[in-house]
Amino acid sequence: MVSRRKFFKIGGVGTSLLPIFGFKRAVPFASPIVISTWDPGINANKAAWNVLEKNGLSLDAVEQGVRVTEAENGCCVGLQGNPDRDGFVTLDASIMDHQFNCGGVSCLERIKHPISVARKVMEKTPHVLLSGEGALQFAIAQGFPVEEKKLSADAQKNYENWLKTSKYNPTINIENKQKIDTPLKLPNGEFNHDTIAMLAMDSQHNLAASCTTSGMAFKMRGRCGDSPIIGAGIYVDNEVGAAAGTGQGEDCIRILGSHTVVEFMRQGYSPEMACRKAIERIAKIKKDKVKDIQLAFIAINKNGQYGAFALQNGFSYAIQNSQIPNQLIQAKYLI
Repeated sequence: MVSRRKFFKIGGVGTSLLPIFGFKRAVPFASPIVISTWDPGINANKAAWNVLEKNGLSLDAVEQGVRVTEAENGCCVGLQGNPDRDGFVTLDASIMDHQFNCGGVSCLERIKHPISVARKVMEKTPHVLLSGEGALQFAIAQGFPVEEKKLSADAQKNYENWLKTSKYNPTINIENKQKIDTPLKLPNGEFNHDTIAMLAMDSQHNLAASCTTSGMAFKMRGRCGDSPIIGAGIYVDNEVGAAAGTGQGEDCIRILGSHTVVEFMRQGYSPEMACRKAIERIAKIKKDKVKDIQLAFIAINKNGQYGAFALQNGFSYAIQNSQIPNQLIQAKYLI
């Protein structure tokens, strides 16, 4: 049996094995490369590519990329997002580099760029995840400015509308029902979360991942999704590949979705097929409830090949590498 290390190092044998597992034929090491979730990934990719095309680090690229989305008006990431059921916007984020260094924050309030706080957690503390008031105290100690405790105009209207019934009935794929440069308009009092996750490989063939979100709109106070959890929201193994998830966070956590995708790639599956197998696992768990949720994964393997797969129709991702200009792709889906 060919060992995992030999599988990725033996050129001729490795290439001949690729079709068995559904690999796309691609030029090895098509780097730099960046891939991110949903339509706002287009703008995020632009910032990431500015780092990568100058031979910058993948870690810097995935931080700078999603910071764009955190600051975008009308996008439900960052402080522009919808609040929890008590009226507070709480943010989750995580970041991971090619050496298994990682950091995250959850339930963070009043900080514009939680992804940068997550990176400080990784670099400045012995911990991986800080939450709530402790995360805010840490951010302040690191010099991050504290924003006014105030909802955006759109979020305030959404919240007031939601309070009329206080009904939690999320609409799947709401992320793609907005335009990149215009405020999010939500239908009939139904709301959902939004997340941007990003993966990158730099010119040194090193991988990194990031994820940031304001979480599910009108969630219970203190709710934490998959985004800040290493292995669920994001995961990187520089010998194999990287993956990230978006959608129903609770179900991504159930299978440690991003880690699961990377492990399928370790077995030899292409990025797309690895994402699909993780989605199939969720579908098996959820059974007849599967139609009520959306979940999707993106992935890059060590050869610079990329892929994605979603539970339901409607998920798009943005991709750019040294051969492909920044563009949106509609992902394949299970149901």
